Amino acid sequence: MASMKYPKVAGFELIEQVGGGGFSRVFRAVNADEHKVAACKLVLISPETAEATRKMLDKEMRIHAALKHPNVLEFFNAIIVDLTNRHQYVPGTYMLMEFAAGGDLFDKIVPDLGIGEEVAQLYFRQLVSGMEYVHSQGVCHRDLKPENLLLDAAGSLKITDFGLSSVYKLKESGNTRLLTERCGSLPYVAPELNSDSPYQAEPIDVWGMGVILFTLLAGNTPWDEPTKNSPEFRRYLSGDILQEAPWKRLGREVLSLIVGLLNVDPTRRMTVPDIMQHPWYSRPSTIAAQGATALADHLTQPMRANGDYDIAAPDVTMNMEMDGDQVMLSAAANTQFTQSLLLFSQTQNGRRYNPHLTRFYCSIPPHELAPLIQESLEGLGASCKSKPLEGRAAEVIKLRIGGYDFRKEMYKGSVVVERYPYNNMECSFCVMQRDQGSPISWRQLWKALVLSAKVEPHVLRRRSA
Repeated sequence: MASMKYPKVAGFELIEQVGGGGFSRVFRAVNADEHKVAACKLVLISPETAEATRKMLDKEMRIHAALKHPNVLEFFNAIIVDLTNRHQYVPGTYMLMEFAAGGDLFDKIVPDLGIGEEVAQLYFRQLVSGMEYVHSQGVCHRDLKPENLLLDAAGSLKITDFGLSSVYKLKESGNTRLLTERCGSLPYVAPELNSDSPYQAEPIDVWGMGVILFTLLAGNTPWDEPTKNSPEFRRYLSGDILQEAPWKRLGREVLSLIVGLLNVDPTRRMTVPDIMQHPWYSRPSTIAAQGATALADHLTQPMRANGDYDIAAPDVTMNMEMDGDQVMLSAAANTQFTQSLLLFSQTQNGRRYNPHLTRFYCSIPPHELAPLIQESLEGLGASCKSKPLEGRAAEVIKLRIGGYDFRKEMYKGSVVVERYPYNNMECSFCVMQRDQGSPISWRQLWKALVLSAKVEPHVLRRRSA
């Protein structure tokens, strides 16, 4: 079968698929002439694609392209390949965007532990700055959640994915409208969306920011949904949960901010100006001026403390050549911040940029490891399906996995296992790539896999200094 062909987008060639499944894929793209790297989101078009879906994509592109802010992922360009050209290229909408070399912010968050207040404050301030701008442009995001927060090569936060966004305010007149569509992910959605009544736009995003702040600090969402079906939300309404972990270990000042953000009455919920006046938000950051290396160290300190880094980056050094595209991708991502985050891994093709910290090395070859991974994941409640690969990629074993986390949110992704020669042994390099779902739940699944009875005996770890 002939391999699929993708068009160039504004001079960028799609090099490597790094995420996505079903009708959406994400690629790293390279402009060799200008030595630039970008990300390209491809949404496939088929004869069954509804007109409403096309209109939603058009709206997403119009809104995102108009937003220019340091904390909003930049939208560069887009092309549409229609079905009439399917014999030449893969039909779909190709959206070229800024390359977020730092990967997912929440890929660095230890589940049920979170990060320190100083790092949380730095990133929360950037989130609020970005959302203040988005609202000033009359746009409501409506889908703020961890998987839509990325980091660039310098460690700055980038808000992305405006697929559910809506224009609620005219910039010229300031006139606003109520919104009616029900959308968003249940752990992050505001409680007023449980009714059929129209709702104010800005309070929806403020609620999402409140859940994100809690999740940064606690390492998990406060509840699975903001309804009385959730025991945790019922205890929040009564106030009892504030005496329970992890709520009771939050500092008094930041707790008052979170409770203000998560006021169930949208008319009494804090506004963005209220947030910016709050003492926890407005106090000077102690790490903002320390540089990228210090920021990366602060961000990942919990991962270093609990041993996750010893698994993601053991002592397995090799000196092998990369191809030209990988050299360019790695050069674009190679900064003090990404180096300190260890976003480069050793593979059989050399040292390679890899934004996924959900990775590990094993002392047995792929054909022995892959069945152990599949059996272990199925024992953890995930469904697994082997995906055949072609060409050079045939040396790699790929499993498609999916399931539901304890918050009842769906996750999907891949486990990629490739050969890795080390110390005259045929070993394996394994990376778990999330396509959909919570980054924190994905990290929990990764940790459960590497500690599983069948996989753990073969996992290579960093030696103690």
